[in-house]
Amino acid sequence: MTPEPDQKAPKAAGAAGSKTAGSKTAGSRPRAGVPVWRTGKPDAVLAAAVDFARTAVEGIAPAWQIGQHLGARSEGDRLVTHLFESKLPGYLGWQWYAVLTRNSRSKVVTVDELGLLPSEDSVLAPDWIPWAERVRPEDAQGDEAAEEASGAGAPSDAPDAEDSSAADADDAAADDAAADADADQDDSAAEAD
Repeated sequence: MTPEPDQKAPKAAGAAGSKTAGSKTAGSRPRAGVPVWRTGKPDAVLAAAVDFARTAVEGIAPAWQIGQHLGARSEGDRLVTHLFESKLPGYLGWQWYAVLTRNSRSKVVTVDELGLLPSEDSVLAPDWIPWAERVRPEDAQGDEAAEEASGAGAPSDAPDAEDSSAADADDAAADDAAADADADQDDSAAEAD
């Protein structure tokens, strides 16, 4: 992969004051991965077209989902991106964007691209808070009130422990009585023979 002509390494220190085409000074280093022509002031006509950009974003999202204008940044020669706050539920911290462009010597603004992008804050998890600090006293009181209303934590349709042990004892007694009755029948049948 060859570097772009505007991103050549700076010349020797003796030529630091001289200007080169496409860069500010030969002594300043361009940022890695960002072409030099993308670093500059936004086009004045495109940067002033905030209402046009908002109207364009309203074409893909309802107006209530679009928040305040966050800024405009230059993406190149006569190419500006306007960013708007997202109020879409589940997408807090995201930004609506509208990329605007125009022809050379023309005041007619056109939309190049629209969409929704995450910001640096939206893709990071919130700071971790220990459990003891997250639970408030009123949270525990709500749980206790719910347990009392349902009968000390046991579901209302489930039998109590005492009731189930009594039912088990009754079943065992019935089984014993049935076994005794079967034995008595066997004994009486044997005597009849």
